[in-house]
Amino acid sequence: MRELGVKDVVILIAPLLMTVACAASDDDFEFVNPTNVTIAGYSGDAMEPFITRDGRYLLFNNSNANPSETDLQWAERVDDVTFAYRGKLDGANSPALDAVPSVDSNGTIYFVTTRSYNQDLMTIYRGTFNRGVVTDVAPVPGISRGIRGQVNFDAEVSADGSTLYFVDGLFAGGSVPVVADLAVAIRGDDGQFHRLESGEFTAINTSALEYAPSVSENQLELFFTRIVNGTPAIFRTTRADRASPWQPARRLAAINGFVEAPTIASGGVALYYHAKRNGRFEIERVTRRTRVRAVAH
Repeated sequence: MRELGVKDVVILIAPLLMTVACAASDDDFEFVNPTNVTIAGYSGDAMEPFITRDGRYLLFNNSNANPSETDLQWAERVDDVTFAYRGKLDGANSPALDAVPSVDSNGTIYFVTTRSYNQDLMTIYRGTFNRGVVTDVAPVPGISRGIRGQVNFDAEVSADGSTLYFVDGLFAGGSVPVVADLAVAIRGDDGQFHRLESGEFTAINTSALEYAPSVSENQLELFFTRIVNGTPAIFRTTRADRASPWQPARRLAAINGFVEAPTIASGGVALYYHAKRNGRFEIERVTRRTRVRAVAH
């Protein structure tokens, strides 16, 4: 990798090639039936999917590998496994890497970009999303530790906009992080996010790389990617309530191969993610086996 902050800080999603051993975990059979998702009118790589809370739109980015210009894209729902491509997100993209979108129920979009890392060491931005157009784009304060070499990536906002889940990555000159752990920030009374330094992820973060978090609407179910024996796999964990720590995670057994970046659909009945198939990244979907029960927040 070139110097940190150059557009190819593709490192933001690059923990892909690193061989890391991690403790074995029992398989989780909650999701089944992997199915390919079609983005009609689009033929490129599709990565880092996000389904908006109303289910109407699929947001994603194209390839994050050189020499690609990594940009945020969007498509409109036709059915659960078909979306019509509408183009790049207007107003969100820059000449740098722009990727990993998520949107809360109020239409505030969060995404990762390296556009200003060399100046302010910040990589998480937000704006206002409205049917393919993003306005009022600005960096999100309160996330970066302000230390060169540390990079925050793979952020997802909770449905209610109160919580931001993201990754603390540490880079030491290579193209992949030497550390990648899940972290969280809570919106305060001042309207800004503040990092929560707690033991919430004690059972989740390991010596392996953990990244690409996605949280259910009630924030009691969390999905993420962990590299196991050199291959990324998707894991699921739960907790009893928002004040409790996350329990040890289990790998989703139905999702195999080179897979990353889960996103749980509204209502929790389906999970989307990207997979590398025949040298190309595409989006797939699995469905939940058991009925989703309403749980108090």
